[in-house]
Amino acid sequence: MSHELSVPIPVTFALLVVTLVYLWGWYRMRKALPNLISGWRLIAFIGGVSLVWVAVGSPLATLDHHLLTAHMAQHLLLMTVAAPLILLGAPAITLLHGLPQNLVRRALRPLARSRAVHGLGDIVTHPVFRGLVSTSVVIGWHIPAVFEQGMRSAGWHAMEHASFLAAGLSFWWPVIQPWPSLSEWPRWRIPLYLFLATLPCDALSAFLTFCNRVVYPHYLSAHRIFFISALADQECAGALMWVCVTFAYLIPAVVVTIQMLSRQRRTSQVEAI
Repeated sequence: MSHELSVPIPVTFALLVVTLVYLWGWYRMRKALPNLISGWRLIAFIGGVSLVWVAVGSPLATLDHHLLTAHMAQHLLLMTVAAPLILLGAPAITLLHGLPQNLVRRALRPLARSRAVHGLGDIVTHPVFRGLVSTSVVIGWHIPAVFEQGMRSAGWHAMEHASFLAAGLSFWWPVIQPWPSLSEWPRWRIPLYLFLATLPCDALSAFLTFCNRVVYPHYLSAHRIFFISALADQECAGALMWVCVTFAYLIPAVVVTIQMLSRQRRTSQVEAI
């Protein structure tokens, strides 16, 4: 259990550094152009980073070795709540303004303009690639052998959390389109993108809920708390994933659909005039 308790210190420090860089960048942008970046973006980013800490640096991080439900809650916080909140905070441009400008001018800008980076960017930023990556992360880390390795090794466990957060940021990027990025994907595809993303998650959560056997041997030997059996814990984790993912993907799909219909209605009214 020692590796469980050692994680919060470096995680907390890293999140604190990122937050301070963001705050400095937000302050510089607000000072230069007060109306350029809203205060609610700051709140969203801080909220997202705080939830990352809750998932991997708070006492919840120690419960995941005893309860699959706590482990699942970590994944859901990272992928479906913290990631979109961070993106709503316009992190790219704000963090760039918070970094030392010599570093940005001499290293980051030439790197961003390189042909190799542009070529790779065209691939990794495509929504289809993003969807496949997020699905692969979710399914891959729930393969029993991979899952068990993550529970045995602190390094693998940290990599698991990092990949869930990275996959969440990648997945939600085409949906949120964090300012000031421009989307090259038709907006009508976003509800379909979200719907298709629910299918593998639904299949996995249904399997965990109804397979009637403990899939991960780690929880058979783990110290039980809250007087819940390993099988009941697994069923609860599957149900939690099923419900949370469905609503997390359904709500933005409905919002995007309503926005498109409203835009079409206004366009039709203007053309009628």
